[in-house]
Amino acid sequence: MNLYLEAERMLEHMTKQEAKSAILEMVKEYCAIFHEAPKDEDSARIPYAGRVYDSREMCNLVDSALDFWLTAGGYAEIFEKRFAEYIGVRYCSLVNSGSSANLLAFMALTSPLLKERRILPGDEVITVAACFPTTVAPIIQYGAVPVFVDITIPQYNMDVSQLESALSPRTKAVMAAHTLGNSFDLSAVKEFCDVHGLWLIEDNCDALGTEYDMGSVLCKTGSIGDIGTSSFYPPHHITMGEGGAVYTSNPLLHKIIRSLRDWGRDCVCGPGQDNRCGHRFDRQYGSLPMGYDHKYVYSHFGYNLKATDMQAAVGVAQLEKLPSFILRRRENFAGLEKLLQSCSDKLILPEPCPRSHPSWFGYLMTCREGVSRNRVTQFLEERGVQTRTLFAGNILKHPCADELHASSRYRIAGNLSNTDRVLNQAFWVGVYPGLSEAQISRIADTIIKALEREETEE
Repeated sequence: MNLYLEAERMLEHMTKQEAKSAILEMVKEYCAIFHEAPKDEDSARIPYAGRVYDSREMCNLVDSALDFWLTAGGYAEIFEKRFAEYIGVRYCSLVNSGSSANLLAFMALTSPLLKERRILPGDEVITVAACFPTTVAPIIQYGAVPVFVDITIPQYNMDVSQLESALSPRTKAVMAAHTLGNSFDLSAVKEFCDVHGLWLIEDNCDALGTEYDMGSVLCKTGSIGDIGTSSFYPPHHITMGEGGAVYTSNPLLHKIIRSLRDWGRDCVCGPGQDNRCGHRFDRQYGSLPMGYDHKYVYSHFGYNLKATDMQAAVGVAQLEKLPSFILRRRENFAGLEKLLQSCSDKLILPEPCPRSHPSWFGYLMTCREGVSRNRVTQFLEERGVQTRTLFAGNILKHPCADELHASSRYRIAGNLSNTDRVLNQAFWVGVYPGLSEAQISRIADTIIKALEREETEE
């Protein structure tokens, strides 16, 4: 109690800014003592991913909390501007999760404002079944028809040779993710979409910072399609705890995205802002009364998918560190690649897509014939090395797809043989920037020992 009384007496003699500065100095000290203690790398479990942060994130978070704005505000505006500049697009909309980002990106393409190019129920969207569910979920939930193409191994992205066979008169878009940081063949997919007048949504949630050579310029993934999405969940390249972003250079799509994110309203005023357009009470909208308050005119049936300013505050600090995070991910990937070359007869090791420079999310491997994925991953997990499968593996094999099978509300172009191979034989380990060189060596050593055990059991 004496500590609180002492703090109260100190605050009484300070200005608001002086008090905030004193609090933030204490936060720095708190973070250094309780959050930045060295880890015991020899005994600790090696996670596939995790948060990497320091006092900058914590101070930003507390700074935002002290302002008590709570909803999206100044930090959100800063993040959206800097993130758009980093990706190389004109517009960014911060949202509450990567899943919401995918929902918003897809639903934007259903807007009546797109006229004959809008996606309608029954229209088709080309995608892959080797996915995280929320890449495909918005398509199904809206009543559009996903058309699944297979993937390639060892890039683990859509097989572009199947795109033409997937096309039909009802095809309106391609929506797919860059797998674990490895870009899909953007040159081929973009050309296919341009030739056939299709929308392209890049789910960039696992590939923030990946670069792709479009011939004349090196572009960030997420900036090449019509819309890109990102996730800021803790395992991702940067984190806000929860959070995501939808981005585009198309002003009409940006207008639609903002409307759908913000309850479907037509007004572009930000939180706490009134009459930005100067025509709040002098326009006619639909069959509403003349001069109806524009802040309460709705051009879409939308959502509330905004993030808070406290989340954005953390994101601003994380974004400053992104280049160093990406460098470390690439170094960790290269370390595993070097150490596991001797295992290439037992494992299919990952390869980057040609013309890409991946910002790796994980190190993905497929067990060759005679090697049991389950035995290998159990061996790793028992020795403290965390593993993951490639998300759903094949989303059509999951209980959530039972109703799809019953209604035939999907198509498969060709077959999904590689998708099923990944479902049964692939796994991945982490390369996130919190891992040390010693931990990368331990991951590789444990994989090698797991494969040696497989040899003795053959």
